Amino acid sequence: MKTKERIFHSVLFEAIALVFVIIAATLFTDAGAKSATGLAVGLSLIAMCWNYIYNLGFDRIYGTNRIERSIKMRLGHGLGFELGMIFATLPLMMWILQLDFWTVFIMDIGVVIFFLVYAIVFNWCYDVIRARLFSHQAGNDRVNESSAPSIS
Repeated sequence: MKTKERIFHSVLFEAIALVFVIIAATLFTDAGAKSATGLAVGLSLIAMCWNYIYNLGFDRIYGTNRIERSIKMRLGHGLGFELGMIFATLPLMMWILQLDFWTVFIMDIGVVIFFLVYAIVFNWCYDVIRARLFSHQAGNDRVNESSAPSIS
C-alpha cells in the first residue's frame, strides 16, 4: 500500500472503531459521554500512528501480498498490534478514567479481545474489497486498451 492508502485504511478503521468505543465506554464505565469521547479520540490517534508504523514494518517483513495471508498470520498480526497498543494506551486510560492499573488492565484486555476480532474482520474485508476493485479496474483497463484503435 502506498502512503495515501495506508492513511485512508487507518482513518476508516478508526472511524468505525470510534463508534464502538464511545458506546462501550459510556455503557461500561462511570465516564460521561464527554470523557468517553475524549478518551476514544485520544486512543484513536495513538492507534492511527501505531497502525501506520506497525503495518509498514509488518509489510516489509512479511510482504505485501495481503490476500494470501493465512488466518494464523492474521491472528499474529492482530495480536502483535494489540500488545503494542496496551503499552501505549494504559497510562492514558488510567489518567482519564481515574482508575488503578489492574482495573484498567482488565478493561484493556477486553478491548484487546474486541479489537483483535474487529481488526481481523476489518482487514480481511478491506483486502478482499481492495483486490476486487483493483482486479475489476485492471480488467477495465485491458478492455479499454484492446478496444482502442491502433496507431501503427
